[in-house]
Amino acid sequence: MVFSIGAGVDQFSLRDFPADVKLVRMLDPGIAQGMVEYVVMAVLALHRDLPAYLHAQRERRWQALPSKPAQERRVGIMGLGNLGRAVLAQLQGLGFAVRGWSRSPHQIEGVHCYAGPEGLADFLTGCDILVCMLPLTPATTGILCEATFSRLPRGATLVGAGRGGHMVEADLLAALASGQLSAAVIDVLNDEPPPADHPFWHHPQILLTPHIAATTRVDTGCSVLLDNIRRHQKDQPMPGEVDRLSGY
Repeated sequence: MVFSIGAGVDQFSLRDFPADVKLVRMLDPGIAQGMVEYVVMAVLALHRDLPAYLHAQRERRWQALPSKPAQERRVGIMGLGNLGRAVLAQLQGLGFAVRGWSRSPHQIEGVHCYAGPEGLADFLTGCDILVCMLPLTPATTGILCEATFSRLPRGATLVGAGRGGHMVEADLLAALASGQLSAAVIDVLNDEPPPADHPFWHHPQILLTPHIAATTRVDTGCSVLLDNIRRHQKDQPMPGEVDRLSGY
């Protein structure tokens, strides 16, 4: 079997992966904690207009913007696995109105859940802040595109915390230029690190971080890995074992 040291397995070509070898992704609680911290930070930054205030600071403008309480801000999470559920729990605790979307149906207390291509449009129309935490699969590649952005309320914001392959970067720039989106916090890109002339570096409406939302911790990750090896030796199911059909 092969263990991924991260939460994703998109670094492997599942089509070419040997059928008799098990592939296991990392379900490290340290990854979940890091992702919760990052997404909550990003959602709060967008909720309280931090990108606009940073831009105003650089221009030496002292200008207050209208604000609203968390319960009037609708946050949508794309991806309802263990990371998405952990983030949702924290956002609920802060009072945000939350909803979720995933490939397959889920039921989460206090969360309006949508599923599949048929549920995506209705999900998007109620997202003031959209958070992408999906696994990267052929079905989710390029999902953050003009068609998706156009279904969001005008002036919505984005948190990109999944994989760079989810986003059509030119479409994000166009959505920000048109006002369809007002700001974005981006942690993942198609090319990392981006070249010096990449437009995200200096864009006033984008907060860019270098793929640091969540990393595997040595202490907790090793415990998870050793537990799965013991499970494998006893022919028991291993948490994180990848379903070849779904890709995660």
